[in-house]
Amino acid sequence: MEQKVQVGRYRWTIVALLFFATTINYMDRQVIGILAPTLEKEIGWNEMEYASIVLAFQAAYAIGLLLIGRLVDRIGTKHGFSISLTGWSLAAAGHAFASTVMGFSVARFFLGIFEAGNFPAAVKTVAEWFPKKERAFATGIFNAGSNVGAIIAPLIVPWIAITWGWKEAFLVTGLIGLVWLVFWYIYYEKPEKQKRLSKTELEYIQSDPPDTQVSIPWISLMKYKEVWAFALAKFLTDPVWWFYLYWIPKFLYTNYNITLDKIGIPLIIIYLMADVGSIGGGWLSSYFIKKGWSINKGRKTAMFICAVLVTPIVFVSQTDNIWVAVALLSLATAAHQGWSANLFTTTSDVFPRKAIGSVVGFGGMAGAIGGMLIATAAGFILHFTGSYIILFIIAGSMYLISFALYQLMIPKLEEVKIV
Repeated sequence: MEQKVQVGRYRWTIVALLFFATTINYMDRQVIGILAPTLEKEIGWNEMEYASIVLAFQAAYAIGLLLIGRLVDRIGTKHGFSISLTGWSLAAAGHAFASTVMGFSVARFFLGIFEAGNFPAAVKTVAEWFPKKERAFATGIFNAGSNVGAIIAPLIVPWIAITWGWKEAFLVTGLIGLVWLVFWYIYYEKPEKQKRLSKTELEYIQSDPPDTQVSIPWISLMKYKEVWAFALAKFLTDPVWWFYLYWIPKFLYTNYNITLDKIGIPLIIIYLMADVGSIGGGWLSSYFIKKGWSINKGRKTAMFICAVLVTPIVFVSQTDNIWVAVALLSLATAAHQGWSANLFTTTSDVFPRKAIGSVVGFGGMAGAIGGMLIATAAGFILHFTGSYIILFIIAGSMYLISFALYQLMIPKLEEVKIV
């Protein structure tokens, strides 16, 4: 702790900006899940049509991750992040003007395209502003914004919708992001250009060996097994988080009759615990590494612990007690976020900063494709069976499977030699 005070703290201001951007990102995408029961009655969609709306977002998100991840590597995090956030804020507000399934699908598509820029830009920013031993913790902090967004949404969205209407809920939440842009342009620059940064802290940030300066064509990254291991892990586990995000409110309504005016407290608990998991999971591997463990051992031990903690979720649909269900969902979302913080950080463990946006974007695209599959499967399964059992069994098993495959493909995390 003393060392952090000596070297300075400005890098944590950058993490705060990333945290708030991620909060806004998830708040905007969560609104439709909270309003789904209301919109189902208002618009008249069924489970399959709701799944198609979710699918539109997932498809666009997959495309956006691939394109915007590369864009961030080419034009830099400052301008790449700005374009992304402006676009998704306008798209989120645009939901207010939709009145049909097709209209919502179009709005979700544009939201997905631009929201895709958040994580490639944020992970790349952490790699620029933090030495490796602090990156998982920093990633865990900004990644916690996803849960804060999911907490804020059920606090304010029902109130706005009940007081003024569902259109106003989309408008108000959508335009908040434009405020963030002001602070981003005031406080963000690359470390070597940031005049507010002390020389001591800059030296600390740049204490790792320098990255390769070789230009890295996007297609050349595809020859590295580390890229495919990351993408496969995202493909298997990201869909579980998408399922939680879009179907937990409907699950609570279907199984426990938790309506719009009462849904706030259960969702707040679930996503507050996810925050604990995100920060705790990132802190855990950083703690192991600072204690002298190798990056490989520290990172993978934390990932394995998180994978194990997810498994009890398979029992959630079998309980009649709402608070037991909330406890199981809380444990699963916390473990997912701890897993996610460490998985994201592995990209900066093995790839130079110049490639991180592209690698994260490619892996995120794989996760979004998996999200498209789970959205289709969820709509089909729920439409024909009305039961969540199969879906939660899938959710509980994916992390251990993913960990085993990741370990098989990358027995040891070490820097890739770009040639």
